[in-house]
Amino acid sequence: MYHTWMRFFTPGPLHHRLGLVCLGVGLQHGALPTVGPRTLDHHVAVVINSGSGWFIGADGRRVPVIAPSLIWLTPGTPHHYGADPGTGWDESFVDFTGPATATYTELGYIEPDRPLVPLADTAGPRAAVGRMVRAARRGNPLLEVETGAAVHELLVALRRARADVSPDGDPVLQALARDAFQPLSVAEHAARHGMTPAELRTAVRRGAGCSPKDYLLGIRLGRAKELLAATDLPVAAVARRVGYDDPAYFSRLFARRVGTAPVRFRDQQGRSVPGGWSDQVPDPEHPPTITPLGPAL
Repeated sequence: MYHTWMRFFTPGPLHHRLGLVCLGVGLQHGALPTVGPRTLDHHVAVVINSGSGWFIGADGRRVPVIAPSLIWLTPGTPHHYGADPGTGWDESFVDFTGPATATYTELGYIEPDRPLVPLADTAGPRAAVGRMVRAARRGNPLLEVETGAAVHELLVALRRARADVSPDGDPVLQALARDAFQPLSVAEHAARHGMTPAELRTAVRRGAGCSPKDYLLGIRLGRAKELLAATDLPVAAVARRVGYDDPAYFSRLFARRVGTAPVRFRDQQGRSVPGGWSDQVPDPEHPPTITPLGPAL
């Protein structure tokens, strides 16, 4: 015996221009019928929340599936899978497509060459699927946009839930972020971790989807923007704070990547911050209580 709930959608051309669209979502559990052999023209993420089964991909090998796991079904790739007939499994599936799938694949969020991915848990992915399920109510005028946005959320949740990634992130990326403002070259960063530059590039590409240089640059420029917007530090001082001894080089780099010079960015975004600047992340669900000002005397 098995139980199935599913909905399928047909987003229009305008929705496809958002980057990702949801074509369908389903929740199933029990001794489900086998799927395939078949080949699809779109992506499907099959999240196995509990239970076990098997999977056969393009290489023809039959491999066991043990929850929690993710099965990637990618366009043009033959596949065949099913739950254990004795115990069954609990699954969530999401069909999706769109031009952003190419970028998510390049970043490593979608892995065509790794169709079966062990997960640490499925709480995050299930929450994203739950948003799609709630959006799938009949007559919802925001259906395509809500479900498309939840596909983005699902891809991030699946990336975070991978069993080979620490909940706190890759230790190499953590260390790079910690040392990002020191004036070190990529080779010097690699040496600190007992790695060659090539090994560091591979690790950062796998963890962040970019080169070490771009990863460090993103952190440095993000902090530079904060300092320009919220302090009166001269541009040269901001450059030194984020690891650049040459303020002219920093200004050129900032303008090339951000699209505007540091002084112009400050003119657009700068504001005084009474009480001082804070690195503490606020809790959006529990904002601080604002005490009304008393009447002027």
